[in-house]
Amino acid sequence: MLMIGENLNVIKTEIGKAFKAKDPGPIVEEAKRQKEKGMDWIDINLGPARKGGPELMEFVVKTVQEAIGDTPPLCLDTSNIEAMEAGLAVHKGKAIINSIMCRPERYEKMIPLAAKYKANMIALMWGPEGLPRDENERATLAVELIYAANEAGIPNEDIFVDGVVTPLNIQQPQLMSLLAFQGMLQDIAPGVKSTCGLSNASNGVPDELRPIINQTYMVMLERNGMYSCIVDAYDDQLTAIARGERPDVVEVIHKAMDGEDIDMGSLSKELQGYVKTTKVILGETLFSDSWLEL
Repeated sequence: MLMIGENLNVIKTEIGKAFKAKDPGPIVEEAKRQKEKGMDWIDINLGPARKGGPELMEFVVKTVQEAIGDTPPLCLDTSNIEAMEAGLAVHKGKAIINSIMCRPERYEKMIPLAAKYKANMIALMWGPEGLPRDENERATLAVELIYAANEAGIPNEDIFVDGVVTPLNIQQPQLMSLLAFQGMLQDIAPGVKSTCGLSNASNGVPDELRPIINQTYMVMLERNGMYSCIVDAYDDQLTAIARGERPDVVEVIHKAMDGEDIDMGSLSKELQGYVKTTKVILGETLFSDSWLEL
């Protein structure tokens, strides 16, 4: 599993202050740490960036790439179209546009940027009515948005499809819908890549419980074809799993997905936790903040 680090984000207090003041120190430190953590891309999330967005994105992209070089490349994240273009114009190497919603008023302006700067693009399955209800609506949105990108000369291989991750504690069926959609994606558009905001799965859950949800769901998504995830760069266990260093974790999650009869007494407490979490995500166990203790 490839990883896009999510932590260079305006919602982080120190980073938000650094963006506002155009203070390179915290920005450079964060980028260097994510590079050391082995992220495959670093996401630069400016949010709406309504005031001075183009100048800010240009500053941040230049600051980061002067500090770490052009690897890992950057994933540029803002709803300000002018700021997005300013970042793409100075980015060295192949950037990712994060993201282009399936709304004509957005993609008719954003897709030309991906074509002009030969950037990868994240096609976000968020349509005119918001979150799709199921995998079939996700598929319909995917066809529309990928077709528009292809018409602009963007090949499937430059498109990352984001089917949208929702919080487990309030929208568990949507997590299953995304798994089903992932299984359909290569039939819809052979060669496309995929990604998702993995941490959304654990939004609203106590902090100490968030990592095991993210880690478990990542394994489940990867089994269904997920190519990459936007992740917390400092979850070392998640990184170890993504890099293939914890085959025992992957194996036990796969067994739980397949409904195998698992002897829980033979497992460590750690592996029991992954089995329990898989069953919660599958909807076989009701969610509660105490699911690991049951």
